[in-house]
Parts: sequence; C-alpha cells; structure tokens
Amino acid sequence: MRRRVLIVEDERTIAESVAARLRAEGFAVDLAHDGPAGVAAAEAGAPDLVVLDIMLPGYDGLEVCRRIQARRPVPVLMLTARADENDLLVGLAVGADDYLTKPFSIRELAARVHALLRRADRAAPANQDRIVVGDLEIDQVRRRVRRAGSEPHLTPIEFDLLTNLARRPDAVVSREELVAQVWGWEGPPRTVDSHVKALRRKLGADLIRTVHGVGYALEAR
Repeated sequence: MRRRVLIVEDERTIAESVAARLRAEGFAVDLAHDGPAGVAAAEAGAPDLVVLDIMLPGYDGLEVCRRIQARRPVPVLMLTARADENDLLVGLAVGADDYLTKPFSIRELAARVHALLRRADRAAPANQDRIVVGDLEIDQVRRRVRRAGSEPHLTPIEFDLLTNLARRPDAVVSREELVAQVWGWEGPPRTVDSHVKALRRKLGADLIRTVHGVGYALEAR
C-alpha cells in the first residue's frame, strides 16, 4: 500500500510542485489550503506524514499541528518563510518533527520526507521491548511511556528522543549525535532543545540533565 502524505499549504504553486514530486516518488498525496481544511483532511485521510506550512488562513500551522497531534500522532515536516529561531522552536514544541525554511529545494523536501518515514518505521529491538530506568518505563512495542503512575501523550519524535537517551542512562549524548540518530540526518543541533523542554514538562524537570556545551543525559535514579 502506498504511503499517504498530506500537504497543507496555501500557496497553491508550492503545494502542487511538492505534490507532483512526491507522487512521482510513489506517494499518495492529499492537499489542503487552509488550517481548518488541513485538520479535517488529517482526520479523514489518516496520513502517514504531514507537510505543513506555518502561515495559513483559518488556523495557523502551529494550531493545525497541535490539533493533529492531539488526535493521532504523525510525523510533521513544517514549512516556514520565517527563519527566526524562536518561531522554529515553537513549531517543534507543538509536535513538528522537522522544518524547512522557504525557499527550499523540492529534492531536499522529498529526502526529508523519506527520512522521517524511515525513522517512524524503525522497529524496537527484539530483545528489548521494554526499557526501565528508575521510575520511568518505556514500552517500545506499544510506544507508551509511564512515569510515577502517569502515562503522558508523547509525539513520535519525543518518544524516539526519550528512548534514545534511556538506552544509555547517565551517558551524556551530544545534540549532534541525537539529531543524527533520532532524525536520521545532520541538522541544527538546537533542534533537540525544544523537544527536551517538552519531555521535561510532561515527565518531570528532573528526568533529563543538561550538560552545558555538550548535550543531555537521562538520570538513572
């Protein structure tokens, strides 16, 4: 069965160009051109990945991302005409997995779509379906996390980032290594920071330790 990609982009020329490239690479593609239509299309079509512009009529891309991730977590590649780091970090914090700044290469976008889907498809190791570190329990098969009796909702990228750290408790992992292992390519190291903030908010500020100038470590308590 072909993988399905939803493109939510109000600039129709961009949307059609991206759709044509992804269709040529074997994807089924749905299009929406405003925020409410994007949310409705995500609910109706159950896409495997969403390409989502930030600047949209109706709901902006951040609100669309929140609503989509609240219903069914799915990889999101966000498109933005704004290069401000704070805007990008907000996008990552609401559940986006990666972003591209306009103007972008259609070829690079397609490569990132493939990489995000490969990451989402990675299976848990057969001999380690469950990871337990202190009061943190990660079920890699069901992709659920429990800590101190609570079971918070994590986005796909948050789950993979936490799992990567939990496999090496107390080890300091650099931002660069986390980007390469979790996202599957080289990218801005600060991409990791907003996701760590989200994990701390959902699982407790004491869980992940910052090693300044290097990266992060999951505390084994």
